[in-house]
Amino acid sequence: MHKYKICVYAICKNEEKFVDRWMDAVSEADMVVVTDTGSGDKTAERLRERGAVVYTETISPWRFDTARNIAMDHIPEHMDICVSNDLDEVFEKGWRQKLEDAWQPFYTRARYLFTWSHNPDGTPGKQFAMEKIHRRHGFRWVHPVHEVLEYSGEDQDQTVWVNGMVLNHYPDLSKPRAQYLPLLELSAQENPSDDRTMFWLGREYSYHGMHDRCIDTLKRHLQLPSAGWDEERSASMRFISRSYQAKNDFAEAKRWLFRAIAECPRVREPYLQLARFGYLEGNWPLVFLMTEKGLGITERPGSYLTEPESWGYSFYDLGAISAYRLGMYEKSYRYAEIACETEPNNPRLEKNLELIGTKLEEVQSAKEEPK
Repeated sequence: MHKYKICVYAICKNEEKFVDRWMDAVSEADMVVVTDTGSGDKTAERLRERGAVVYTETISPWRFDTARNIAMDHIPEHMDICVSNDLDEVFEKGWRQKLEDAWQPFYTRARYLFTWSHNPDGTPGKQFAMEKIHRRHGFRWVHPVHEVLEYSGEDQDQTVWVNGMVLNHYPDLSKPRAQYLPLLELSAQENPSDDRTMFWLGREYSYHGMHDRCIDTLKRHLQLPSAGWDEERSASMRFISRSYQAKNDFAEAKRWLFRAIAECPRVREPYLQLARFGYLEGNWPLVFLMTEKGLGITERPGSYLTEPESWGYSFYDLGAISAYRLGMYEKSYRYAEIACETEPNNPRLEKNLELIGTKLEEVQSAKEEPK
Protein backbone atom coordinates (compact mmCIF):
# COMPACT_ATOMS: atom_id res chain seq x y z
CA MET A 1 0.00 0.00 0.00
CA HIS A 2 1.48 3.31 -1.07
CA LYS A 3 1.59 6.32 1.24
CA TYR A 4 0.87 8.93 -1.44
CA LYS A 5 -1.10 9.27 -4.65
CA ILE A 6 1.37 10.10 -7.41
CA CYS A 7 0.50 11.41 -10.88
CA VAL A 8 2.95 11.79 -13.75
CA TYR A 9 1.93 14.47 -16.24
CA ALA A 10 3.44 15.57 -19.56
CA ILE A 11 2.93 17.45 -22.79
CA CYS A 12 3.78 15.88 -26.13
CA LYS A 13 3.67 16.23 -29.89
CA ASN A 14 4.65 13.61 -32.47
CA GLU A 15 6.52 11.36 -30.05
CA GLU A 16 5.03 7.99 -30.94
CA LYS A 17 8.46 6.34 -31.00
CA PHE A 18 9.05 7.20 -27.33
CA VAL A 19 5.71 6.01 -25.96
CA ASP A 20 6.55 2.46 -24.91
CA ARG A 21 9.88 3.33 -23.31
CA TRP A 22 8.33 6.25 -21.45
CA MET A 23 5.24 4.40 -20.28
CA ASP A 24 7.39 1.55 -19.03
CA ALA A 25 9.28 4.04 -16.86
CA VAL A 26 6.30 6.00 -15.50
CA SER A 27 4.12 2.95 -14.86
CA GLU A 28 5.11 3.09 -11.17
CA ALA A 29 2.78 6.10 -10.78
CA ASP A 30 -0.88 5.79 -9.79
CA MET A 31 -1.93 7.81 -12.84
CA VAL A 32 -0.39 9.17 -16.04
CA VAL A 33 -1.95 12.27 -17.62
CA VAL A 34 -0.74 13.58 -20.98
CA THR A 35 -1.75 16.65 -22.96
CA ASP A 36 -1.16 16.17 -26.68
CA THR A 37 -0.64 19.54 -28.37
CA GLY A 38 -1.28 18.50 -31.96
CA SER A 39 0.40 15.25 -32.94
CA GLY A 40 0.12 14.15 -36.54
CA ASP A 41 1.20 10.59 -35.75
CA LYS A 42 -0.28 8.00 -33.39
CA THR A 43 1.23 9.36 -30.17
CA ALA A 44 -2.15 9.90 -28.48
CA GLU A 45 -3.53 6.52 -29.55
CA ARG A 46 -0.45 4.64 -28.37
CA LEU A 47 -0.48 6.45 -25.03
CA ARG A 48 -4.13 5.53 -24.46
CA GLU A 49 -3.40 1.92 -25.38
CA ARG A 50 -0.69 1.90 -22.70
CA GLY A 51 -3.05 3.28 -20.04
CA ALA A 52 -2.43 7.02 -20.04
CA VAL A 53 -5.27 9.53 -19.80
CA VAL A 54 -4.79 11.73 -22.85
CA TYR A 55 -6.25 15.17 -23.59
CA THR A 56 -5.89 17.01 -26.88
CA GLU A 57 -5.39 20.76 -26.68
CA THR A 58 -4.50 23.56 -29.08
CA ILE A 59 -2.04 26.06 -27.60
CA SER A 60 -2.08 29.29 -29.60
CA PRO A 61 0.10 31.24 -29.43
CA TRP A 62 2.49 28.52 -28.34
CA ARG A 63 4.07 28.85 -24.92
CA PHE A 64 5.58 26.04 -22.86
CA ASP A 65 4.26 27.45 -19.58
CA THR A 66 0.70 27.63 -20.92
CA ALA A 67 0.91 24.06 -22.22
CA ARG A 68 2.25 22.70 -18.94
CA ASN A 69 -0.33 24.59 -16.88
CA ILE A 70 -3.13 23.17 -19.01
CA ALA A 71 -1.64 19.71 -18.52
CA MET A 72 -1.43 20.31 -14.76
CA ASP A 73 -5.08 21.38 -14.66
CA HIS A 74 -6.08 17.92 -15.91
CA ILE A 75 -4.57 16.26 -12.81
CA PRO A 76 -7.28 15.10 -10.38
CA GLU A 77 -7.53 17.20 -7.22
CA HIS A 78 -6.95 14.26 -4.86
CA MET A 79 -3.41 13.55 -6.07
CA ASP A 80 -0.66 14.24 -3.53
CA ILE A 81 2.47 14.46 -5.67
CA CYS A 82 2.75 15.61 -9.28
CA VAL A 83 5.69 14.51 -11.42
CA SER A 84 6.31 16.51 -14.59
CA ASN A 85 8.55 15.01 -17.24
CA ASP A 86 8.73 14.70 -21.01
CA LEU A 87 8.51 11.68 -23.26
CA ASP A 88 12.21 11.81 -24.10
CA GLU A 89 13.05 11.51 -20.39
CA VAL A 90 13.22 8.16 -18.61
CA PHE A 91 13.20 7.51 -14.87
CA GLU A 92 15.41 4.73 -13.59
CA LYS A 93 13.47 1.87 -12.01
CA GLY A 94 12.42 2.21 -8.40
CA TRP A 95 11.97 5.96 -8.58
CA ARG A 96 8.55 5.93 -6.92
CA GLN A 97 9.73 4.17 -3.77
CA LYS A 98 12.67 6.55 -3.45
CA LEU A 99 10.33 9.52 -3.80
CA GLU A 100 7.88 8.19 -1.24
CA ASP A 101 10.66 7.39 1.21
CA ALA A 102 11.89 10.99 1.05
CA TRP A 103 8.56 12.83 0.87
CA GLN A 104 6.69 14.27 3.84
CA PRO A 105 3.39 16.22 3.67
CA PHE A 106 5.09 19.49 4.58
CA TYR A 107 7.35 19.37 1.50
CA THR A 108 6.24 21.37 -1.50
CA ARG A 109 8.67 20.08 -4.13
CA ALA A 110 11.43 17.54 -4.74
CA ARG A 111 14.86 17.63 -6.40
CA TYR A 112 16.64 14.73 -8.02
CA LEU A 113 19.51 13.96 -10.38
CA PHE A 114 18.94 14.72 -14.06
CA THR A 115 21.20 13.31 -16.77
CA TRP A 116 21.03 15.87 -19.55
CA SER A 117 23.41 14.03 -21.90
CA HIS A 118 25.29 10.75 -22.22
CA ASN A 119 28.78 9.90 -23.40
CA PRO A 120 29.20 7.71 -26.51
CA ASP A 121 29.65 4.66 -24.28
CA GLY A 122 26.33 5.32 -22.55
CA THR A 123 27.75 6.64 -19.29
CA PRO A 124 26.36 9.91 -17.90
CA GLY A 125 27.73 13.09 -19.44
CA LYS A 126 26.24 16.32 -18.14
CA GLN A 127 24.27 15.89 -14.90
CA PHE A 128 22.65 18.39 -12.57
CA ALA A 129 19.77 18.73 -10.12
CA MET A 130 16.23 18.91 -11.50
CA GLU A 131 13.13 20.17 -9.74
CA LYS A 132 9.92 19.27 -11.57
CA ILE A 133 8.14 17.30 -8.84
CA HIS A 134 5.71 19.22 -6.70
CA ARG A 135 2.67 19.22 -4.47
CA ARG A 136 -0.69 19.16 -6.27
CA HIS A 137 -1.76 22.66 -5.23
CA GLY A 138 -0.05 26.04 -5.11
CA PHE A 139 2.08 25.78 -8.25
CA ARG A 140 2.01 27.30 -11.74
CA TRP A 141 4.53 27.21 -14.58
CA VAL A 142 5.95 30.59 -15.62
CA HIS A 143 7.98 31.85 -18.63
CA PRO A 144 7.21 31.04 -22.28
CA VAL A 145 10.29 28.80 -22.58
CA HIS A 146 12.79 27.38 -20.06
CA GLU A 147 9.73 27.45 -17.86
CA VAL A 148 9.99 27.03 -14.11
CA LEU A 149 7.60 26.23 -11.29
CA GLU A 150 6.44 29.17 -9.20
CA TYR A 151 4.96 28.55 -5.76
CA SER A 152 2.12 30.62 -4.31
CA GLY A 153 0.94 28.44 -1.42
CA GLU A 154 0.32 29.70 2.08
CA ASP A 155 2.88 27.56 3.89
CA GLN A 156 6.65 27.62 3.47
CA ASP A 157 8.10 26.41 0.16
CA GLN A 158 10.29 23.46 1.17
CA THR A 159 12.29 21.16 -1.12
CA VAL A 160 13.51 17.64 -0.41
CA TRP A 161 16.42 15.93 -2.16
CA VAL A 162 15.47 12.41 -3.32
CA ASN A 163 18.57 10.32 -2.96
CA GLY A 164 19.09 7.79 -5.76
CA MET A 165 16.29 9.11 -7.97
CA VAL A 166 17.62 9.60 -11.51
CA LEU A 167 15.92 10.93 -14.64
CA ASN A 168 17.76 10.29 -17.92
CA HIS A 169 17.34 12.49 -20.98
CA TYR A 170 17.46 10.98 -24.47
CA PRO A 171 16.73 13.98 -26.73
CA ASP A 172 15.18 13.77 -30.14
CA LEU A 173 17.86 15.61 -32.11
CA SER A 174 15.62 15.79 -35.18
CA LYS A 175 13.38 18.35 -33.48
CA PRO A 176 14.20 21.97 -34.42
CA ARG A 177 15.14 24.63 -31.85
CA ALA A 178 13.82 27.48 -33.98
CA GLN A 179 11.00 28.32 -31.57
CA TYR A 180 13.34 28.82 -28.62
CA LEU A 181 14.81 32.16 -29.66
CA PRO A 182 11.54 34.08 -30.21
CA LEU A 183 10.11 32.60 -27.02
CA LEU A 184 13.21 33.66 -25.08
CA GLU A 185 12.92 37.17 -26.54
CA LEU A 186 9.29 37.22 -25.40
CA SER A 187 10.30 35.96 -21.98
CA ALA A 188 12.90 38.74 -21.65
CA GLN A 189 10.28 41.33 -22.64
CA GLU A 190 7.92 39.99 -19.99
CA ASN A 191 10.63 39.57 -17.34
CA PRO A 192 13.34 42.19 -18.05
CA SER A 193 14.75 41.94 -14.53
CA ASP A 194 14.96 38.13 -14.48
CA ASP A 195 18.66 37.31 -14.60
CA ARG A 196 18.23 33.66 -15.61
CA THR A 197 16.06 34.61 -18.60
CA MET A 198 18.58 37.25 -19.69
CA PHE A 199 21.43 34.75 -19.49
CA TRP A 200 19.56 32.13 -21.50
CA LEU A 201 18.64 34.70 -24.16
CA GLY A 202 22.24 35.87 -24.53
CA ARG A 203 23.43 32.27 -24.72
CA GLU A 204 20.84 31.53 -27.41
CA TYR A 205 22.05 34.51 -29.46
CA SER A 206 25.53 32.96 -29.28
CA TYR A 207 24.20 29.63 -30.55
CA HIS A 208 22.61 31.45 -33.50
CA GLY A 209 25.80 33.37 -34.35
CA MET A 210 24.17 36.71 -33.43
CA HIS A 211 27.28 37.94 -31.67
CA ASP A 212 26.52 41.62 -31.16
CA ARG A 213 23.19 40.75 -29.58
CA CYS A 214 24.86 38.09 -27.48
CA ILE A 215 27.40 40.59 -26.13
CA ASP A 216 24.82 43.32 -25.43
CA THR A 217 22.37 40.92 -23.76
CA LEU A 218 24.93 39.21 -21.55
CA LYS A 219 26.40 42.54 -20.48
CA ARG A 220 22.86 43.47 -19.39
CA HIS A 221 22.68 40.17 -17.55
CA LEU A 222 25.85 40.99 -15.62
CA GLN A 223 24.44 44.39 -14.63
CA LEU A 224 21.22 43.01 -13.14
CA PRO A 225 21.15 43.28 -9.32
CA SER A 226 19.84 39.72 -9.04
CA ALA A 227 22.66 38.24 -11.16
CA GLY A 228 24.75 37.17 -8.20
CA TRP A 229 25.56 33.53 -8.93
CA ASP A 230 29.27 33.51 -9.68
CA GLU A 231 29.18 30.35 -11.80
CA GLU A 232 26.50 31.75 -14.11
CA ARG A 233 28.23 35.13 -14.28
CA SER A 234 31.43 33.36 -15.31
CA ALA A 235 29.52 31.45 -18.00
CA SER A 236 28.07 34.73 -19.26
CA MET A 237 31.59 36.13 -19.60
CA ARG A 238 32.73 33.02 -21.48
CA PHE A 239 29.94 33.44 -24.03
CA ILE A 240 30.85 37.12 -24.40
CA SER A 241 34.43 36.03 -25.05
CA ARG A 242 33.34 33.56 -27.72
CA SER A 243 31.36 36.25 -29.49
CA TYR A 244 34.29 38.67 -29.44
CA GLN A 245 36.52 35.92 -30.79
CA ALA A 246 34.00 35.26 -33.59
CA LYS A 247 34.19 38.99 -34.38
CA ASN A 248 38.02 38.71 -34.52
CA ASP A 249 38.42 41.00 -31.53
CA PHE A 250 40.93 38.73 -29.82
CA ALA A 251 42.09 41.24 -27.22
CA GLU A 252 38.55 41.63 -25.85
CA ALA A 253 37.97 37.88 -26.09
CA LYS A 254 41.03 37.21 -23.97
CA ARG A 255 40.18 39.94 -21.48
CA TRP A 256 36.72 38.48 -20.87
CA LEU A 257 38.19 35.03 -20.27
CA PHE A 258 40.45 36.40 -17.55
CA ARG A 259 37.39 38.08 -16.06
CA ALA A 260 35.52 34.77 -16.19
CA ILE A 261 38.28 33.09 -14.21
CA ALA A 262 38.41 35.90 -11.67
CA GLU A 263 34.63 35.76 -11.29
CA CYS A 264 34.54 32.04 -10.50
CA PRO A 265 37.99 30.46 -10.11
CA ARG A 266 36.52 27.19 -8.74
CA VAL A 267 35.18 25.85 -12.07
CA ARG A 268 37.22 24.34 -14.90
CA GLU A 269 35.40 25.76 -17.92
CA PRO A 270 37.07 29.20 -18.23
CA TYR A 271 40.53 27.66 -17.79
CA LEU A 272 39.86 25.23 -20.65
CA GLN A 273 38.55 28.00 -22.89
CA LEU A 274 41.60 30.15 -22.17
CA ALA A 275 43.94 27.18 -22.73
CA ARG A 276 42.36 26.70 -26.15
CA PHE A 277 42.75 30.41 -26.83
CA GLY A 278 46.43 30.14 -25.94
CA TYR A 279 46.76 27.14 -28.28
CA LEU A 280 45.50 29.26 -31.18
CA GLU A 281 48.01 31.97 -30.27
CA GLY A 282 50.86 29.49 -29.86
CA ASN A 283 51.24 30.82 -26.33
CA TRP A 284 52.50 27.58 -24.75
CA PRO A 285 53.22 28.98 -21.27
CA LEU A 286 49.61 30.18 -21.09
CA VAL A 287 48.28 26.82 -22.29
CA PHE A 288 50.37 24.95 -19.76
CA LEU A 289 49.42 27.27 -16.90
CA MET A 290 45.71 27.02 -17.66
CA THR A 291 46.02 23.23 -17.91
CA GLU A 292 47.65 23.01 -14.50
CA LYS A 293 45.11 25.39 -12.97
CA GLY A 294 42.16 23.57 -14.49
CA LEU A 295 43.32 20.12 -13.43
CA GLY A 296 43.91 21.48 -9.93
CA ILE A 297 40.12 21.70 -9.58
CA THR A 298 39.07 18.21 -8.51
CA GLU A 299 35.51 18.78 -7.28
CA ARG A 300 32.98 18.60 -10.08
CA PRO A 301 30.14 21.13 -9.68
CA GLY A 302 26.61 19.78 -9.92
CA SER A 303 25.09 22.66 -11.88
CA TYR A 304 23.60 22.73 -15.37
CA LEU A 305 26.53 24.91 -16.47
CA THR A 306 29.11 22.14 -16.10
CA GLU A 307 30.56 21.21 -19.49
CA PRO A 308 31.52 17.51 -19.67
CA GLU A 309 34.51 18.23 -21.91
CA SER A 310 36.13 20.06 -19.02
CA TRP A 311 36.22 16.73 -17.23
CA GLY A 312 37.33 14.64 -20.20
CA TYR A 313 40.59 14.34 -22.12
CA SER A 314 40.91 17.93 -23.35
CA PHE A 315 43.03 19.32 -20.51
CA TYR A 316 45.44 16.39 -20.72
CA ASP A 317 45.69 16.74 -24.49
CA LEU A 318 46.49 20.45 -24.25
CA GLY A 319 48.85 19.80 -21.35
CA ALA A 320 50.76 17.21 -23.38
CA ILE A 321 51.10 19.55 -26.36
CA SER A 322 52.14 22.61 -24.35
CA ALA A 323 54.60 20.68 -22.16
CA TYR A 324 56.17 19.22 -25.31
CA ARG A 325 56.55 22.69 -26.81
CA LEU A 326 58.17 23.88 -23.58
CA GLY A 327 60.64 20.99 -23.54
CA MET A 328 59.07 19.19 -20.57
CA TYR A 329 58.95 15.81 -22.28
CA GLU A 330 58.36 13.59 -19.24
CA LYS A 331 55.42 15.78 -18.19
CA SER A 332 54.18 15.81 -21.77
CA TYR A 333 54.31 12.02 -21.99
CA ARG A 334 52.40 11.56 -18.74
CA TYR A 335 49.67 13.95 -19.87
CA ALA A 336 49.48 12.17 -23.23
CA GLU A 337 49.13 8.82 -21.45
CA ILE A 338 46.22 10.07 -19.35
CA ALA A 339 44.59 11.61 -22.43
CA CYS A 340 44.64 8.21 -24.15
CA GLU A 341 43.33 6.49 -21.03
CA THR A 342 40.51 9.02 -20.77
CA GLU A 343 39.63 8.89 -24.48
CA PRO A 344 40.59 5.40 -25.71
CA ASN A 345 40.79 4.57 -29.42
CA ASN A 346 41.40 8.17 -30.44
CA PRO A 347 43.93 7.94 -33.31
CA ARG A 348 45.21 11.51 -32.91
CA LEU A 349 45.87 11.10 -29.19
CA GLU A 350 47.56 7.75 -29.79
CA LYS A 351 49.79 9.28 -32.49
CA ASN A 352 50.71 12.16 -30.19
CA LEU A 353 51.67 9.71 -27.45
CA GLU A 354 53.87 7.81 -29.89
CA LEU A 355 55.62 10.98 -31.10
CA ILE A 356 56.14 12.27 -27.57
CA GLY A 357 57.47 8.87 -26.49
CA THR A 358 59.98 8.88 -29.33
CA LYS A 359 61.16 12.35 -28.40
CA LEU A 360 61.46 11.41 -24.73
CA GLU A 361 63.58 8.38 -25.63
CA GLU A 362 65.86 10.56 -27.76
CA VAL A 363 66.34 13.07 -24.95
CA GLN A 364 66.97 10.39 -22.36
CA SER A 365 69.47 8.62 -24.65
CA ALA A 366 71.31 11.87 -25.25
CA LYS A 367 71.66 12.37 -21.50
CA GLU A 368 73.08 8.87 -21.06
CA GLU A 369 75.71 9.17 -23.81
CA PRO A 370 79.27 9.56 -22.47
CA LYS A 371 80.85 12.91 -22.97
